[in-house]
Amino acid sequence: MRLAIYARVSTRDKYQDPETQLRPLREHATTLADDDLVGEFVDSASADDLRSRVRWRELLGLAQRRRLDLILVWRLDRACRSVLDGADTLQRLRTCGCAIRSLQEPWIDTSSPMGEALYHITLAWAQLEKATLIERTKAGMERARAQGKQVGRPRRMRAITQHPRWAATEAATRAGLLTRSEGAKRLHVRKGTVVAALAQRSGKGVVAPADPAQIAAVVVPRSP
Repeated sequence: MRLAIYARVSTRDKYQDPETQLRPLREHATTLADDDLVGEFVDSASADDLRSRVRWRELLGLAQRRRLDLILVWRLDRACRSVLDGADTLQRLRTCGCAIRSLQEPWIDTSSPMGEALYHITLAWAQLEKATLIERTKAGMERARAQGKQVGRPRRMRAITQHPRWAATEAATRAGLLTRSEGAKRLHVRKGTVVAALAQRSGKGVVAPADPAQIAAVVVPRSP
């Protein structure tokens, strides 16, 4: 039997390491004496982002060309999360004579009718768990807003125009010595923050004077 190992880590958690999944999968593969390991396929993408899951699509392509008999995953949610996607994937693999087996969920082995039924049940539970988590997160955010708490990115405590280098950056930007993007980098803020501050001060007719030496220091920063 020709088998392949598949692992996926989410881009949302930079501390995830695919080796956490690959190591036990390799160990399990060595216990299958009659099986031939085709290769390891690893993606770094969200479960719902099928476009970025290049290796998963490559794996399905091998199965469709009948070069694969079994896909071994650490957990089923590493391969698919939604019921609809899982059902479609299983149908495609069944047509090609390829099965899926989960290491952490040993009841999932689509090479048998019972394994297929448990496959669908597990996917449905995973989708419900994901939806419940989203609802709880939204409810918690709404509760925090109702209590007057800040939700999301912290607000800037000090206006950008109070920055020690703002006057020089503003003068250099208006004089064409700096672009707005370059000015934002000098102040370590977003370009939109600089654009908004310049527009607001222009509307009020305010242009702060700046020392030529300060402008030079902003335009040509000292090397580290």
